[in-house]
Amino acid sequence: MRGIPLNPLHVRWLGRIRYEDALEIQIETFEQRSGDKIPDQLLLLEHPPVYTRGSKGIESDIKGKFPDIPIHKADRGGATTYHGPGQLVGYPIIKLEGPERDLHAYVRSLERVLIEVLAEVGLDARTSTRGTGVWIGERKIASIGVRVARWITRHGFALNVNPDLRHFEGIVPCGLSDVTMTSIEKECGEAPELSQVATLTAEIFARVTQRKIHGSTNKDRLQPGPSPSPHLLPPGTKWR
Repeated sequence: MRGIPLNPLHVRWLGRIRYEDALEIQIETFEQRSGDKIPDQLLLLEHPPVYTRGSKGIESDIKGKFPDIPIHKADRGGATTYHGPGQLVGYPIIKLEGPERDLHAYVRSLERVLIEVLAEVGLDARTSTRGTGVWIGERKIASIGVRVARWITRHGFALNVNPDLRHFEGIVPCGLSDVTMTSIEKECGEAPELSQVATLTAEIFARVTQRKIHGSTNKDRLQPGPSPSPHLLPPGTKWR
């Protein structure tokens, strides 16, 4: 008996891109997906330094320690977080259908993706009763904040590969005043290239969400900057 065909997933690497430009792409992609003009999409990227405040964020979450880092109000769930170079950001824009139409289950699936990615680099990551996201012990390594409209997802997750963790000191991360943020580099002493983590994340995301990658697009960085824009590596690429 033939199995149920998997929905196609297109993976797009956007490079290092300003938050507001990525938001424009998200909205445009959302509208195209809503009209069934394109298949499900997974946007992978990194941002220049930026703070974003979700629906649960408050003004006092921003401490003013880094006044040069811009602040954006985000139309997603969650509180306040930091994005910057060395952090893999994923914006899945997928249509939830049938049994997938469960917002909590969708968030749990994103946590599972990140836990499995981290297991591949030798880290025992877990969820926590302290809040949504992924943790190494009591240290938070990945954040999640989503928006779902017409059962199509936007926003997504941020995984700390090797960002400047000092920038988290400028906010109350995720609304948790006593949280310690960590990264793959801090936990392992070194970190894989962002391109390797992106490739691995795309593969695991497709498997966990029961989709099949039907194409990928590499786009060099959209904004000038010192950091190279990695390209997605061939499937099956391993770190170490």
